[in-house]
Amino acid sequence: MCGLAGCFGVRDEATILKMLDALGHRGPNDRGVHSHGTSVLGHTRLSIIDVSGGHQPILTRDGRKGIICNGEIYNFRKLRASLSEKYPFRTDSDTEVILHLFQEKGPECVADLDGMFSFALFDEENFMLARDPIGIKPLYYGYHNDNLYFTSELGAMSLAGVDDVHEFPAGHYYTPEEGFVEYYRVPGIGDSLITDCGEACRMIRETFIDSVKKRLLADSTVPVGSFCSGGLDSSIIAAIAAEEIPHLHTFAVGMKDGGGNESDDLKAARIAAGHINSTHHEMIFTEEDYYDALPVVIKKLESYDPSLVRCAVPCYFTCKLAAEHVTVVLTGEGADEVFAGYHYMKNFSTDEVNGEVRRLLAGLHNINLQRADRMGMLFSLELRVPFLDVAMIDLAMKIPPELKIRDHNGAKIEKWILRKAFQGTDYLPEEILWRYKVQYTQGAGCESLGEKLAEMEISDGDYNRIRSENPQAVINSKEAAYYYEIFRQFHPQESILKSIGIWSGFDFAEERESVRGTVDGDVKHRF
Repeated sequence: MCGLAGCFGVRDEATILKMLDALGHRGPNDRGVHSHGTSVLGHTRLSIIDVSGGHQPILTRDGRKGIICNGEIYNFRKLRASLSEKYPFRTDSDTEVILHLFQEKGPECVADLDGMFSFALFDEENFMLARDPIGIKPLYYGYHNDNLYFTSELGAMSLAGVDDVHEFPAGHYYTPEEGFVEYYRVPGIGDSLITDCGEACRMIRETFIDSVKKRLLADSTVPVGSFCSGGLDSSIIAAIAAEEIPHLHTFAVGMKDGGGNESDDLKAARIAAGHINSTHHEMIFTEEDYYDALPVVIKKLESYDPSLVRCAVPCYFTCKLAAEHVTVVLTGEGADEVFAGYHYMKNFSTDEVNGEVRRLLAGLHNINLQRADRMGMLFSLELRVPFLDVAMIDLAMKIPPELKIRDHNGAKIEKWILRKAFQGTDYLPEEILWRYKVQYTQGAGCESLGEKLAEMEISDGDYNRIRSENPQAVINSKEAAYYYEIFRQFHPQESILKSIGIWSGFDFAEERESVRGTVDGDVKHRF
């Protein structure tokens, strides 16, 4: 995983160097800058593939083309085999495969890439930017004096002097000749739904096992682990990964209540970890730890939305713990979107469920996935998301909602077909496989701490004042007001405060557990 910064149209190395300084946490192992004509490409590297080589930017032998990439291409070896006779490779990096695939196919090469990525490349005076199908890896862009600047995080983008900053849309590439071209969108509800339960279970099991195993890709010297909260999503990933990695490192965090009782996730995670024989690590954080982490989380998350912040704090602690032992970690992000895992969906008609699933998947790029990216990269930790494999998503959209939400022991249960697919396989004990879904914050035991702190720190008068002074901000609670005040300390520019409404238009109400509203693929931020 890496940090990108660059510009096209002007040879502005000084600005790109400043932007890279702000992205050091994304790539602590290496750093490179290359100028070509009126373009500059900058890169900070977290070394995972071709650790000893793979320095970026990677150039063709004649120096006329070059690339920087943030992400992993899981099918790069297969692609390399098809290209190696025609194109001389200088590294063993998956990024170089993209460069030669571009030489072979042009911008349409993105359709052949199986992975998560954002990249920029130059071809003489032409260039291309691209982002993976779901938007797992971030990318932002903006213009200054008609010159294009781009980078991986908003904080670095503020150093470029641009007036408008846009989120690069997921599933698109851009060239000056064609503009934005959509090469992938979440599929619609399939006409040929897989209604046979046994067939659906077999296909889910095979597709998901393949999705997890391909995400174990790393050099032999790079340790790979898995989150394991004791919930279905992370536990089934860890169980599959443990087949390939003996004594897989797994991670869980939580709190103790006033009586000394540990949170549910800690207890359940031990059961799952014991079953798969992982090397399990856990962190018990305190209320004081939570409050100390809040400013860091809000700064790096680049949001003050209460629901995102609440979930980001336990994610912060889990990433901090994992980074002490591994460089790559697998996480269950996306399972609730793919398999209708949110409780509020139980109130939907069957005709509405898959439409809601599709809408949520299309919006993950700047919500949950941003949270996962920012918290992981804060600790130079790469998070991988097997549930958001394109093949997994395509299959899930062919599964009828009656198999996603279904009665179990007298009550509706979410993600029924996923649980059923692994029943009787011994991947997980039944108590974990059929464990009732709890939100991340509930399982960790910290769901009300932010609200509690805000009630102590923000009076009714403070709340009304903050709202009236900042009409552009989405502040609907004292908790949001408190987080907003912290956010202002790190992002004082009036224009970004007006524009951080990237989150506005969404309803993160408790028990909704998910976004409401339409996602704009080209969300604008103003500095």
